[in-house]
Amino acid sequence: MQDYQHHWKDGTPLHLPLGKIVCIGRNYAEHARELNNPIPDEPLLFIKPATAAVYITRPLAIPRNQGEVHYESELAVLIGRPLTNASESEAKAAILGYGLALDLTLRDLQSQLKEKGHPWERAKSFDGACPLSPFVAAEKFSKDHFTFTLDIDQELRQRGDTRDMLMPILPLIAHISSQFSLMPGDVVLTGTPKGVGPLAEGQTLSLELDDELFVETKVV
Repeated sequence: MQDYQHHWKDGTPLHLPLGKIVCIGRNYAEHARELNNPIPDEPLLFIKPATAAVYITRPLAIPRNQGEVHYESELAVLIGRPLTNASESEAKAAILGYGLALDLTLRDLQSQLKEKGHPWERAKSFDGACPLSPFVAAEKFSKDHFTFTLDIDQELRQRGDTRDMLMPILPLIAHISSQFSLMPGDVVLTGTPKGVGPLAEGQTLSLELDDELFVETKVV
């Protein structure tokens, strides 16, 4: 049974329903290139259901016998106010907190779906496909950009800097709200930098967001 609930970093529960998880593909040019994908002219959006969310700090169970499961570390944005056709200033005011996420992907299945011109959801939306960290209140961040890292078994695999995004956070959220409304409790995953790859049983993943958040999990 899915039991995920948004939490603050100190463990205090956030009394918001978990809504949809809106993701952006290829928001870092180097990641698009590493998978031989074209760089998009506009945001490439897809959605994970709420049932994809799990606590990132719990053991990470990945699907078996469905080909490679790839990690994609991302900055997660928690929405705290309704947004429809929002301005960038309205988008900023609606951000309740920031956290970290893994956009887990059945890469072999995704490749098959792409070849057929089919949607990606089957490769992105399985139960447990979105491990989420606790959130840090937005006001804790004084800079206008963020950096985050993913280490696997103490080896750096990904380093993201929001200054490298093709569409930065506020324009991205405003754009999403022009396509469909965002509601309190929704989460926006803002894209992954280069360095994605397959997960294997026994690996330890460590993720860090600036100096504000550190989380760790193990693949089982």
